Amino acid sequence: MAPVLEIQDLHVSYQSREGVPYPALTGISFGLMPGEIMGVLGESGSGKSTLAGSLVRLLPPNGNITRGAVYFEGKDLLRAKPGELQQIRGARISLIFQEPSLALHPTMRAGEQVRQVLAAHGSPGRSALNDRIRQVFALVFPEDVDRISRSYPHQLSGGQRQRVLIAQAIACGPSVVIADEPTASLDSATQMEILGVFRTLRERLGLAMIFITHNPALLSGFADRVLVLYGGQVAECGPAEAVLSSPRHPYTKALFQSIPEASEKGRNSHKAKLPVILGDSGRPSLPTRGCPFEPRCTERMDICGEREPALTNLSASHTVYCFKYESGSI
Repeated sequence: MAPVLEIQDLHVSYQSREGVPYPALTGISFGLMPGEIMGVLGESGSGKSTLAGSLVRLLPPNGNITRGAVYFEGKDLLRAKPGELQQIRGARISLIFQEPSLALHPTMRAGEQVRQVLAAHGSPGRSALNDRIRQVFALVFPEDVDRISRSYPHQLSGGQRQRVLIAQAIACGPSVVIADEPTASLDSATQMEILGVFRTLRERLGLAMIFITHNPALLSGFADRVLVLYGGQVAECGPAEAVLSSPRHPYTKALFQSIPEASEKGRNSHKAKLPVILGDSGRPSLPTRGCPFEPRCTERMDICGEREPALTNLSASHTVYCFKYESGSI
């Protein structure tokens, strides 16, 4: 089976006010299979949102894709004409932003905001549009379809506003959805509800999804594979069960150690001290050579500061960029 979306050697940089380019993504490659949920994990500044915007060429004015390819349905989106991209964005590939209060128009009813997405990609009659809006809202709001559709964003809860963004994303029947931290502003209970919505959509619509998050706990039992980013580079990638239960890259391990155990929540949690990853993940703090994680790594070796590690296959589907495994001893 061929990937529905294939990213090859993607490089992205941002230009400073002084005209100096700073790399944001370096050599990102992976494929997304039909119906697969790929979790993309990393700290702030790791390149997650840049990856999301790059795949549909929606970067800030100072962002520049310098190399690579993004193949979708046989077409390289990085070389597609503006008119071709307009037909793909929102219709075949949808992007869900992390903050619904900013993404939704404050003076427009929820149903009308979905209607505009549909109208932008076709001209069905009024009756057909209304029927489609009801169908979409019924998928993400099993109850209260009419009330939600008539409501303004300020009349909805954070979770409901996020579901309206999801309704916009699936309105035209895309095959790929890119969700950029869609639960970041929600409480834990609402986060689980939103994950349940995504599971339902995958089952009913066969969606493939790139789910971006900084929280490894959200990917357990949800994602099929996990791609870990650090400093704009892939640190580890593999089946979710393997990466989440037995992380190999020191950065992946450190991320998981920073998450409180479920048994600790609500019980002396104010006294608990969580491990932290010392140092800064910002671009200026990254070394000019060697492994990008080397300054913060507790398992670093002399070679880590001399050159970048090569890709090592731990199994047919689990890869890591770390010198610990280059000799083949896992």
